[in-house]
Amino acid sequence: MRRQSETLLLVPLLPIFLLGMFPMFLIALLGFFGLALFGVLVICVGLASSNEAHDNFNHDVIVHGYARGSERAARASDMHLAARLGLRLEAVGAAMVLTAAIGLCYAA
Repeated sequence: MRRQSETLLLVPLLPIFLLGMFPMFLIALLGFFGLALFGVLVICVGLASSNEAHDNFNHDVIVHGYARGSERAARASDMHLAARLGLRLEAVGAAMVLTAAIGLCYAA
């Protein structure tokens, strides 16, 4: 039995990489404005993560009803963990935007 090369597995991913490469170069070339743009994107990811965690918890409560206390506590703990991760991402994004604003003020 012949073994196929692993590089053939990467060939279909090459167009995705090439298309995604240019926005990342653009963000890098924009300097402080690019950093602020990337910070806003990180804030959006944090908000989406937090909203998805709450959505999953509410979906479990609505579809499956109220579970036993231990199971409900485990699901609530998972939701709080994901919400804290989203809050951290929001804080990092806000710090990036603040850093970019300070950099724009002092660069000129």
